[in-house]
Amino acid sequence: MLDHLIKSATVVDGTGTPSYVADVGIRDGRIAVIAEPGTVTEDAHTSEDATDRVLAPGFVDPHTHYDAQLFWDPYATPSLNHGVTTVANGNCGFTLAPLNPDRPQDADYTRRMMSKVEGMSLVALEEGAPWDWSGFGDFLDRLDGRIAVNAGFMVGHCALRRYVMGEDAVGGQPTQEQLAAMIRLFHQAMDEGAWGLSTTQSSTHSDGDGQPVASRHAEPAELLALSKAVSEHEGTQLEAIVAGCLDQFSDDEIDLFVEMSSAAGRPLNWNVLTIDAAVPERVPRQLVPSERARKAGGRIVALTMPILTPMNMSLGTFCALNLIPGWGDILGLPVPERIAKLRDPDVRAEMLRRADSKEAGVFRRLANFGRYVIGDTYSPENEGLTGRVVRDIAAERGQDDFQCLVEICANDELRTVLWPMPTDNDPDSWELRRQAWEHEDIMLGGSDAGAHLDRMCGAPYTTRFLGDCLRGRKLVGLERAVKMLTDDPAQLFGLRERGRIAEGYHADLVLFDPERIDAGKATLVHDLPGDSPRLDSKAIGIEAVWVNGVAAIRDDVVTGAVPGKVLRSGRDTRTVSTR
Repeated sequence: MLDHLIKSATVVDGTGTPSYVADVGIRDGRIAVIAEPGTVTEDAHTSEDATDRVLAPGFVDPHTHYDAQLFWDPYATPSLNHGVTTVANGNCGFTLAPLNPDRPQDADYTRRMMSKVEGMSLVALEEGAPWDWSGFGDFLDRLDGRIAVNAGFMVGHCALRRYVMGEDAVGGQPTQEQLAAMIRLFHQAMDEGAWGLSTTQSSTHSDGDGQPVASRHAEPAELLALSKAVSEHEGTQLEAIVAGCLDQFSDDEIDLFVEMSSAAGRPLNWNVLTIDAAVPERVPRQLVPSERARKAGGRIVALTMPILTPMNMSLGTFCALNLIPGWGDILGLPVPERIAKLRDPDVRAEMLRRADSKEAGVFRRLANFGRYVIGDTYSPENEGLTGRVVRDIAAERGQDDFQCLVEICANDELRTVLWPMPTDNDPDSWELRRQAWEHEDIMLGGSDAGAHLDRMCGAPYTTRFLGDCLRGRKLVGLERAVKMLTDDPAQLFGLRERGRIAEGYHADLVLFDPERIDAGKATLVHDLPGDSPRLDSKAIGIEAVWVNGVAAIRDDVVTGAVPGKVLRSGRDTRTVSTR
């Protein structure tokens, strides 16, 4: 007997082939039958009519940071609401495990690092997770059987270093004995189900003490030794971040990526490829590692977002503006001193010069302050400014754009929320994206869901992209769009029997209305532990989401079921060899 029968759905199966109308039956968490409408003879406990609705495989998000959030939010919202049934975590070198049981203070260090580098609420981290694990397998065991999504986890290089080297992980180099211990620990993590290694060399990643995170101190030999260890385990991967990911790779960074992927014999994915017609040379440069890797026996995949992710800024709290060269020192001052510096015309002139320099890389786009929209304000002087564009206000006041923005923020003691309008929303940039998506080593992803919670909301990229494909720019047809969100990432990670609608596959499914599918506006809510804020977005047109055959979402509301699985390497992933 079937558990559930979905009747007369328009099936978009994830392979890219034309859609068709069928009845789809679920039994024991798997797709048991796909048949012509009305021809299924087996009884079902429950059924529903899906006429004029699209049934697609559950979406796979290849770059998230739900490592902590899953403890207080097993539904991984809002990703699950937007049809994501599988999330890849432990990215960028940052994981909550392993933790050395001989140094209980390492948990506090890890929490403060995650709060700083991934924009997670420190209160939520402290109150929302048990922090009672040691090994990587211990961490995975805490989540097994209590999550609503399928979740896989890389093991973070920073955690490996900290476990073995303690405080010397920041600034130090491992002895031969320590490197051997690190590799043994890494092997153990992969034996226990870790998907592989994630690491960062990015200059933007600093810990809670303001120091470069541990993995940034690793020499190439250490990275290559760990990469080689990946090759010895089934169903494993590499994920890496370097400074050039944000703009253009250096020659040394290209060499490092190619050597890591070749040493592992596994794909390496990086985040995130920014596509902008104003910088046409960026994409060709960022694909050089992919071209070289294929010749050297590796594979390097660039993740890129198919939407423009809403992201807010503030002069009062840590955000992307702090990452502009020279800005961090000023924006890190106490608020009264910060306001005084920002009101100094010479200081502002130097800040703008640095923001427009080549060293600012992709952050140059943040310096067009006339295109900022004022969000929430907190003072009588700023009443009525919410929703207005800085350029217009500056013209009324006879000020330059940056001066105007500074004065508005100063009135609020720098609490003002700022929304920069994207500079790459032009037709040429969208055409460049469409062309880039055709490349075999470019994949959709990079949502950072679970991180930077009060600053950005990338999780809804799936529904917004589909809505754009169906009723907006229509850069990609529905069948190909679904494949890009499902089978493509499933194949990259070697997910076993996921990413497609096929008999015998796990019943990870999304039912949606093609006339309405979209994402709502990002809004600030206070629903994290400690009443901490985050940006959320409603899913529009998603009627149901099944994870392993169990309905986890109905009409954008979680059902309370927790049918998700911790996906462990080897058992739930197969090896995707590059050799």
